[in-house]
Amino acid sequence: MKSPLEYYKNHLESYQLEVKKLYKKMASLSVLRLAVFVATGFGVYLFFQQWQVALLVAVIGIAIFLYLLSKYTDVKQKREFNKALVALNQEEIKIAAGDFYNREEGLEFQDPNHFYSLDIDLFGRGSFYQFMNRATSREGAKTLADLLKANHVSGIPLRQEAIKELAEKTEFRQFYGATSSLIKVETPAEFIVNWIKNHKLFLNKTVFRLAQGFGMISILIFVLTVFNVITYKPLLAYWMFLGLGFSAIYLKKVNVLASKTDKVRDTFRQYATLLDLIEKETFTSALLKEKQQHIQAEAEKASGIFKTFSKQLDALDNRNNLIGAIFGNGLFLIDIKNAYRIEQWMTQYGKIVSEWFEVVAFFDAYNSLGTYAYNHPEFVFPEIKASGPVIKANGLGHPLLNKTKRVDSDVTIDDEQFFIVTGANMAGKSTFLRTISLHIVMANTGLPVCAKASVYSPVKLITSMRTTDSLTDESSYFFSELTRLKYIVDAIKKEPHFIILDEILKGTNSTDKAIGSKKFVEKLVASNATGIIATHDLSLCEIEKELPEVKNYYFDAEIINDELHFDYRLKKGVCQNMNASFLLKKMEIV
Repeated sequence: MKSPLEYYKNHLESYQLEVKKLYKKMASLSVLRLAVFVATGFGVYLFFQQWQVALLVAVIGIAIFLYLLSKYTDVKQKREFNKALVALNQEEIKIAAGDFYNREEGLEFQDPNHFYSLDIDLFGRGSFYQFMNRATSREGAKTLADLLKANHVSGIPLRQEAIKELAEKTEFRQFYGATSSLIKVETPAEFIVNWIKNHKLFLNKTVFRLAQGFGMISILIFVLTVFNVITYKPLLAYWMFLGLGFSAIYLKKVNVLASKTDKVRDTFRQYATLLDLIEKETFTSALLKEKQQHIQAEAEKASGIFKTFSKQLDALDNRNNLIGAIFGNGLFLIDIKNAYRIEQWMTQYGKIVSEWFEVVAFFDAYNSLGTYAYNHPEFVFPEIKASGPVIKANGLGHPLLNKTKRVDSDVTIDDEQFFIVTGANMAGKSTFLRTISLHIVMANTGLPVCAKASVYSPVKLITSMRTTDSLTDESSYFFSELTRLKYIVDAIKKEPHFIILDEILKGTNSTDKAIGSKKFVEKLVASNATGIIATHDLSLCEIEKELPEVKNYYFDAEIINDELHFDYRLKKGVCQNMNASFLLKKMEIV
């Protein structure tokens, strides 16, 4: 079986060759079009005196020219699609090499008050989101961010099943990603949903029937005038002025409608393409089938309904042609007819449109999750257990670290067990905390985790690792930290959480910190909480002697030949080697 990197390299080469072939085909079609144009012109000139032959030559020449133009457009679209596939595979190769820092960081989804997203660098430069996000729409990116922040412990097997299936559908994911990347949607789905929801109808069926009847009478007057049945020639002109006058009654409201539809035309046309891809794919996992059924619930498929609406919006947009608008409204009340059809579509499908947009956003987000699972075949989907250890993992590591340099650990954390982790500076404490955090977040999302084996009893995550003061809220660093700890205490009263703390009560003196930290850990243990606290305060490790739920672990550092050495391995016990003084001296600070 080929590795993901081999797959991307092979397909990159294949798509690059296809782009070259299509470019040559476009060039050939351009030459052919020019030849047909010249030949047609020469034929018309040659048989100019025989107008029947000249007309036949012109008709045949134009037909061939239009056929070649249509073929050229098709080939150009295929080339653009293959160029998108080239870019997609090039990007995957770059990311695999660790070059992903120019991608979207997702900072707009960062929330300092969230359970964990700020503490574990879920968003931002070099974040997990930046590494794994492949969403191409704003809605898809937000859906992905929401999935990572959801903290949901139910439905994990369903999400795992869906991600596993998408991981295997490499072609679907690539085609979806390439198609989606070609879509330039300026108007977000939320704008469209609100517009449809808040639009007030101004046309009824009676007015529409009147417009239809008016158009039929216009045709009748025209025919009768041509055949001299009606001898009063100005009648058609007066009739047209009457039509323009009637259209003017609704002009202002139609103009407002047209200003809105002009912003959403491309969105519906382009989303129809993505919906068509989803509709045609065969899914077996329950979650993906459920989402697919959302867009197949109507008598007609969602993609077809979107395409129909897109054509109706295009028809209204034709009013921008001045001559067409004058004759169309004067003789057929065309704006009224088009506006009525749009309003009827909004009435019929307005309530379900938001669901269809959500389906596209869902697949955009899950495309990222499926790609992540495919890109990491060495990772494992945790075995979900209703009870037992919260985490029992072999070879657990941080998913963003280079696997050739990463030091993995075997970790078992039982329910209602609390780890106190000590260690020298830079020995690996913070990385370990984020490794455990990401294991929980990834497992809850349904992703495979960076481990050789993992058994997981689902639990929500809550952290306090990075507290900041706020000039805006006029709160000190210490008060901000206390607020966060109060937030944790209140949260675990409602339901169990896995708690991760990093050096709490940093904003006070060492004596207060030691006393306060001890009391806080004792309170958490008394509340049957499970979690980890990292600290430099060795006095906190004394709690292990008092409470059997508390276990001491440490990361070590050694000074060999006046150089610091780290093994980054989690060991049972208390750290005895601290290195702050050594580093101050080594860097000639003191």
